[in-house]
Amino acid sequence: MNIDKLREEIAVDEGKKLELYNDHLGYLTCGIGHWVKTTDEEWTMSVGNTITEERCNELFEQDIQMTINDCKKVYDDWDALPEEVKRISANMMFNLGRPRYNKFKKMIQAIRDGDWFEASVQMTDSKWYKQVPNRAKRLVERMRVVS
Repeated sequence: MNIDKLREEIAVDEGKKLELYNDHLGYLTCGIGHWVKTTDEEWTMSVGNTITEERCNELFEQDIQMTINDCKKVYDDWDALPEEVKRISANMMFNLGRPRYNKFKKMIQAIRDGDWFEASVQMTDSKWYKQVPNRAKRLVERMRVVS
């Protein structure tokens, strides 16, 4: 998979903030969509504190690797999937995290079956689609035209 392209797409969708903030769900967040975990040094920091560009990149690399690892746990044939399907799935996984991504059972099955159109239909039937409409519509359209 073209990791550089994936990084670029996710960075555009997530945006980048070096300042810690609470996301729309109330989670402490920083960098490129990084939810701060209790094991992160940022856990003891407050909203408004800043991180360095270097730390932002470090967290992003960790999150990208975790995203790909999670995708491989969901799809046994991950490496055989079309490039576009992998990048769309990884983008969703990054955004949702594996516990919420796993709730897309019909979409996951459609991807396993190679039915990209059905996968796109299932992507629209979700709370995620309403929460991040611009991102979701773009990813759905990309999935719909995979050949």
